[in-house]
Amino acid sequence: MRDYECDLQGIVNNANYQHYMEHSRHLYIISRGVTFNELHEQGIDVVVARFEAAYKVPLRPDDEYICRLRPVKEGIRYVFHQAIFRASDNKLCCQAKVDCVATKEGRLMAGLPELDALL
Repeated sequence: MRDYECDLQGIVNNANYQHYMEHSRHLYIISRGVTFNELHEQGIDVVVARFEAAYKVPLRPDDEYICRLRPVKEGIRYVFHQAIFRASDNKLCCQAKVDCVATKEGRLMAGLPELDALL
């Protein structure tokens, strides 16, 4: 992490955890053989509808972290259960539930086989 991601207290600002988690979702999709850009070119967009987080132990400058996720399909939502752990001692820093929905050509979709296959 970078120093500018920290606040005056010398800990990572809470908003940055969302960036870390978003990046891990992108890496997850890439690991499944597709990118969000490729989905977008097909008219498919996945957007965050709700983000709930609990902050436990702060990250500090020079801390390395591990971000884990577990995706599930719940109705029309693609839900990512995510957690960030400090790498040095495996302490839970933040856990979140990220609800995403998909649109195809601007219309909310209840399910898309292209996305369902990625989970």
